[in-house]
Amino acid sequence: MKVRADILRTYQGVHTWTGIIAGLVLFIGFYAGSLTMFKHEIQQWAEPTTAPLTDPTTTNYQSLVDKAITVYPEQMAKGFELDLLTTAAPLSWYTQGQARGMHLDNQQQTAYLDEDQKLIIADQAEHKLADLIDYLHRTAGFIGEIGHDQSGVYILGIAAGLYFLALVSGVIILLPTLVKTFFALRKEKGPSRFWLDSHNLIGVASLPFHLIIAFTVIVFAFHDLIYDGLAQFYGDKPLFERPPTATHAYNISELKRIDTQILAAKGYATGYEPIHISYSRLNLASPSAVFKMSNDSAVVRGPDTDYLFMNPYTLEISGSTYPQGEESFWGNFVASIFSLHFGTYGGEWGRWAYFIMGLFGALLFYSGNLLWIDKRMKKDANKTGTHIMAKLTIGVCLGSMLAVVAVLLLAKWSNILINNINHYYMQCYYVVFFISLAYCFTLGANKASYTGLITLSILTVCLPISSVIQGLNNLALLPYYESYSVDFIATLFSVMFFFIAKRLKQKPIKDKVILDHKTIEFIR
Repeated sequence: MKVRADILRTYQGVHTWTGIIAGLVLFIGFYAGSLTMFKHEIQQWAEPTTAPLTDPTTTNYQSLVDKAITVYPEQMAKGFELDLLTTAAPLSWYTQGQARGMHLDNQQQTAYLDEDQKLIIADQAEHKLADLIDYLHRTAGFIGEIGHDQSGVYILGIAAGLYFLALVSGVIILLPTLVKTFFALRKEKGPSRFWLDSHNLIGVASLPFHLIIAFTVIVFAFHDLIYDGLAQFYGDKPLFERPPTATHAYNISELKRIDTQILAAKGYATGYEPIHISYSRLNLASPSAVFKMSNDSAVVRGPDTDYLFMNPYTLEISGSTYPQGEESFWGNFVASIFSLHFGTYGGEWGRWAYFIMGLFGALLFYSGNLLWIDKRMKKDANKTGTHIMAKLTIGVCLGSMLAVVAVLLLAKWSNILINNINHYYMQCYYVVFFISLAYCFTLGANKASYTGLITLSILTVCLPISSVIQGLNNLALLPYYESYSVDFIATLFSVMFFFIAKRLKQKPIKDKVILDHKTIEFIR
């Protein structure tokens, strides 16, 4: 296919600058996003191994709830959580904070029945390691809020718009040579050509995935503005119908039996199984029970499940993320948008595919920056802006990975000693990130690359080593350890980082320039 030279030059400029502006932010979003595919497994890995307290197949949830209401009527009336799958304490409620939002000082009480059916209560802080990883994925680490959402969400939304332009313009640039060079990895023509071929192959092969992510991120970031725009067409009619409020307040003593509620939830749609229930406002006129409904063969709206909203007194269904009947088309259409972003439609294979494509997405932005820096170096090796971009690329990319691994290592050990470690997670991330960035700007991109990769390899291999040490320290709990996959993947990445660092050290430095009376080494 032939495209005019002036058109190619225009789109090449669009592709270059949109990629450069958004690339580093998107690298963090994609790297952290790939980890969110297994955030619950990572959270479980970081927490101390414990023996099972309950068996979900035999737990008498009704007796547990009744006894908790008798002892803690006010707290239970405000709301409580009931986990139908856990082997730990299945009942919990907040004594400080709430479930929604990134609250680092949340405190909970948990409850379960022992062998004698005695109510056992424990206090604990809510661990937010998984939420921190998700926070980095959604905000790229930008702090502050705009309205009721984090500022980073809007920054990533803007970056996703530029990302979409970069994808489209990149495909147009490749059209004339796409068939001939699609699978070509011409290593013999030098590192620049190899990086370019790899960049093109990753971008084109995963184009549908990237278009989906770009579109959904924009929708997620600016959904309030979208709804405000749609509201203009609805006039006085509400955009979302709300269930009518009851004329009287309910009392928690009148709550329907748990098994009756579960049967009502199952009866709404076949194939769905309730795995968690969140109750709230049980002594008010608008009580709510939110069921997490699992269905491995369905396209679900949430990161893991669909949601069903029920009045726990009347068993009336007030809404769901998988509507039936006349509302099913648009409801399932919206659910598909969420599912395409979360990767919840392909089971375990789908999770692994999104994990791998997320990492390749991060590599796509990293390689794009390297190609731009390499080209600028060849044109003018003394340009200050090029060296700043080189240091930013290495500092931000390696710094964010080092910071995440440091937080995981901190979580593994500190959860044993400290009740609430959440604030230290955030501090650790930003301290390691900015130290890495400062180190890169001080010593140059080449030295920082090698040192950063070696450090990353050491910290990563410390993750499985920590698991081994803790396991040997308490052999009685070893049969209950279930996070071997996290340790195995960490070991693989540690080996990979080491070999990349070793290859980087062996590679001759060809690009050396004099800037501000200092020798700055730059590696492609």
